[in-house]
This record gives sequence, structure tokens and C-alpha cells, in this order.
Amino acid sequence: MTSWTGSLLHTHDGDGPGSLAIALVSEHASPLAALGGVDAGGQNVHVACLASALADRGHRVTVHTRRDDPDLPDRVVLREGVEVHHVPAGPAEPIPKDELLPHMGDFARHLTRVWRGRPPDLVHSHFWMSGLAALRAVGPLGLPLLHTYHALGTVKRRHQQLADTSPPQRIAHETDVGLGCDRVIATCRDEVVELSRMGIPSDRVSIVPCGVDTDLFTPRGPAAKRRTHRYRLLQLGRLVPRKGAAVSIAALARLPDTELVVVGGPPGDRLDDDPEVRRLRAIARRAGVADRVHFTGGVPSRQVPALLRGADVVLCPAYYEPFGIVPLEAMACGRPVVASAVGGHLDTIADPGTGRLVPPRDPEALARSVADLLARPEAREACGAAGRRRVLRRYGWGRVAAETEAAYCAVLDAQQAVTGVV
Repeated sequence: MTSWTGSLLHTHDGDGPGSLAIALVSEHASPLAALGGVDAGGQNVHVACLASALADRGHRVTVHTRRDDPDLPDRVVLREGVEVHHVPAGPAEPIPKDELLPHMGDFARHLTRVWRGRPPDLVHSHFWMSGLAALRAVGPLGLPLLHTYHALGTVKRRHQQLADTSPPQRIAHETDVGLGCDRVIATCRDEVVELSRMGIPSDRVSIVPCGVDTDLFTPRGPAAKRRTHRYRLLQLGRLVPRKGAAVSIAALARLPDTELVVVGGPPGDRLDDDPEVRRLRAIARRAGVADRVHFTGGVPSRQVPALLRGADVVLCPAYYEPFGIVPLEAMACGRPVVASAVGGHLDTIADPGTGRLVPPRDPEALARSVADLLARPEAREACGAAGRRRVLRRYGWGRVAAETEAAYCAVLDAQQAVTGVV
């Protein structure tokens, strides 16, 4: 029998024997949104970059995402080798992701019809609802299915409790997906532990981290201008309580002659109306640091590297973090990171080599680690250089795509061994 692993890892000739037809399913996170920058989330960027990197390796990728606008064409070519398919499932309008579950049956039935006529070699679903739809769709067709969760309902419920807006069936469905697919691709070791608690054994799981664009995020290039303070800290990401901006503000009160720039949230002209911004501003006033905390609002992705390069230290104090892409972006730009010791941070940040890991929700510990780095410019420089090397070695999209491909090949080889079909 021919080995998929042998043929795929060494032969990439477009439609030749090394080329796979890969279906990525991303029900709420379109890779087209990643091109817009401001409103894109981590999953949008991940799916877009993974699809592109797989195409660079010679594969043909179709991303299936829900149609949320009646004017969208049925199919859009994202780049050579990557096509986006807009799946009709529910009204063609934006719907919050936590309200999409009732439409996953229509999503699955449409995928089954499409794949029956032109089956891919394998399916890779992203997020639990995509996994649910894909699992239903491949059932009648016998297609191999791999799944990436991006976030787990058990973790979200543990930390957010009553504030968790996920459908109550989420955890049960996530377990069904993990047991029903051929392989789970987890993004970090902490996720493997969480999956085992759900009853999904580790021998069904491969670890492939998220990636970062090392050509966009680089130490070279312009840096954002400083204000009047000696040191600058930066926190980047969605403005939601779990990201821990309140912890950064409390730590700032212990760090003299230092400013904090908070990047993310609504556009700058709508910051005053945002409840989380108002909450954080009130915390800053009570801490006596309101004049040293600056909110930029959401910014296009192309502006982020300059903001990172303009910081002395990048803060990532989330209460929990399924993976956390910001530390990679900061490290790729040669900046030291101080982050909470949770989730994916435990894998990506090497303490003390590329930054520091501190307990979550602990402003004093955060301030101590930041103060130590601010007092020693040679340590900041060494951390930044080590972070860049670490990203280039482990987290470039070429490496991530190769590891993802290896997981695909393992599943295809196993299927071939069982069926005897090449």
C-alpha cells in the first residue's frame, strides 16, 4: 500500500499525488473577515492563515463558512489554492455565534449535498458548532474528520459561570465531536488535559499550536511614538473582563513613570459608549492612574506591529486563555512578555527566557515582574531576541501547516490500513 505520509510530505505538485482536497469548516468565522483587520477574531485569522499555508504546500483548500450577507457570492477565491464557500444556513445576516446552534442542521445537510457530488479527501472543522455540523455531514459519506476546538465550553463555564452565554448543550456536543471525529488537533498541552477530563483520551489528540505571521510581526520597522512617560506597557486584545485589563491597571499603580496603552475594543470614536471601557476607566480613576492609561480602540492588523514595537513590555494577564496569539505577536516583534500562567501561555512563553509567567488575577505579582524587566534593559533585550528566535523556530505558519499536514496524513494512513483503499 502507498503511504500518504510518504507521498504528501515530499511531493507538492498542485493536482499531483501530493495534493489533497481539504475542506475547512468554520461556521461563524470567515477567513474573508481576516482581511478587514479591525473586526477579525483569532479564529478568522487562524483559518485564513492555515488555509493559505496549506495551499503553499500544494493542497487545494475550500473553507466552508455560513452566509451572513445576501449579497455574498456563493464562492470566493481567497488566493490561488484557497476558495471560500458561503453555506446557506439560517437567515443571511449576522447572528451572534451563541445563537447559531439551531442552524447547524441546515449547515450539515448542505455540506453533505456538496460533498456527495465532490468529496474532499478530508474535513477539518474549527470550533464546536463547526465540528457538530461536520460530524453530521460526513456520517453518510465516510469522510475522515479532524477537529480543532479553539476554546472549550468546560473552561468557559468554569471561569464565566452565569456570564457564560453558550448554549447549555455545548459541553455535551463538544464531547460528541471529540469522540466522533478521527482526531482532535489541540493547540496546547493544557487543552489535552481538559479534553481528558471530558473523556477524550490523549491518544486521539495531536498538539499543533497556532501560528503567527513572522513577515508582518517583526522587530524591524516603525515603532509607535511614546508619550511623556519613561516606560510604556501595552495590552492588546478584545476588551472583555477575562482578558484582565483591570489587573494591568491595578499593577500600573505600583509602577511609577509608566504608561499603559490598551489596544482593542470598538473603534476609537465609540470608546465612550463601551461598557467595558467605562468600567476600566473607573478602575483607573480609583487607582489614581487615569492619566497614564490610554485606550486606542480597535486598530487594523497592519498597525499592530508598530504598537508592539513601541512597548517596553507587553502584558497578557488573562484569567484564562485557550491559546493566546498576542504573546506570539509580541515575541515575533522582539518584545518581552509578562503573562498569566494559564492555558496556552504555559507553552508559548519560556520563563525567564522570553518573558515572565505570573499567577492570574494578581496585580502585585504582575507589577513585580514588570518592574524587574523595566529596571534591566539588557534583560528586556535578551528576552525580545530569544522570543523572536522561539517564534521562528516553532510558530511560523509554514511549521504549523507542516504539523497539521502530518496529522492529516496519520488519519489517512490509519483509514487506508483499515479499508485497504489508497
